[in-house]
Amino acid sequence: MARPGFRLAVFATLLALLVVLLGAYTRLTHAGLGCPDWPGCYGFISVPKSEAQLAHAELHFPDHPVEAAKGWAEMVHRYFAGTLALVIALLAFQAVRRRTRDGRPYRLPLLLLGVVLAQAAFGMWTVTLQLWPQVVTAHLLGGFTTLSLLFLLSLRLSRAFAPLPKLPLSLRRVAALGLLVVIGQVALGGWVSSNYAAVACIDLPTCHGEWWPAADFSNGFHLTQQVGPNYLGGQLDSDARTAIHISHRLGALAVTLVLLLLSWKLYRNQLKGLARLVLLALALQVSLGLANVALHLPLAVAVAHNAGGALLLLTMVFLNYRIRVADTIHISHGWRLTPMVGAGVAPHARNALWRRF
Repeated sequence: MARPGFRLAVFATLLALLVVLLGAYTRLTHAGLGCPDWPGCYGFISVPKSEAQLAHAELHFPDHPVEAAKGWAEMVHRYFAGTLALVIALLAFQAVRRRTRDGRPYRLPLLLLGVVLAQAAFGMWTVTLQLWPQVVTAHLLGGFTTLSLLFLLSLRLSRAFAPLPKLPLSLRRVAALGLLVVIGQVALGGWVSSNYAAVACIDLPTCHGEWWPAADFSNGFHLTQQVGPNYLGGQLDSDARTAIHISHRLGALAVTLVLLLLSWKLYRNQLKGLARLVLLALALQVSLGLANVALHLPLAVAVAHNAGGALLLLTMVFLNYRIRVADTIHISHGWRLTPMVGAGVAPHARNALWRRF
């Protein structure tokens, strides 16, 4: 039976996924500065539309003429992000209030509250620093972190999965490596997006007709770019953007190889369902990435690629959660249950114990 707060955690997870996709849509439509101030829009709680509001916007923000479509894209993202912050605050409050009664996790909701507060700061700096790539990338990573932690909280509250029998150390290590390389690839994807390098190479499998074209990696990954310019549309030259794009392709290759190895190990250990899940998520994301290049970044496919990245990351979180091996499992009311795999306990008896707790 799920612990109290499970449904709210699932709702927050779905809401976080929506916020991530709205953020992707905002970036891809160049609406990151659709409202040049924060948290409002030209000093209002919504996009200016009356003559008086438009006159106020023109007076106070002469370098940022009102573009209603971009403004609404940014504000809708902020509305949903604000709602998510309130839901996470409620989760944290409930976790602290009930932690002594039902043994529900409370450190994780508190961590989530800290992450979402940091996200609010990064959201503000994204606007005030005019889409500085470092902040934009950190903001994207914060969104994926929030989504992953909410999903993990939902899993922990669900009580739906008993730990699997002890698995080889090599499998657990490859699963952890798979999670790390996916996180790294998400970070590279954020750097591609924040520097507008998605169409730096428009052919496959080569780039500019070459296997290794001219690429400026030092400037492409110059992490101390100047604060001050408006980075809408990007400030890097073609070779620097090519370097970023190539790095993302190489990262995709690394992710593919690691996850193929992981799927093979899962299959060999009779975890065929998990192996198929990893392969499906990987195939979807690789297909969307190839479509982005081949079709020259259509909006729908680009947003779907962000969704695919989120789903691949959640798949790896789920997988690592499922195959983790704990020496003891802490149960509410201070009880402990030690899995006795291979210790002479009949399978049906072990299953009954897991169901009880």
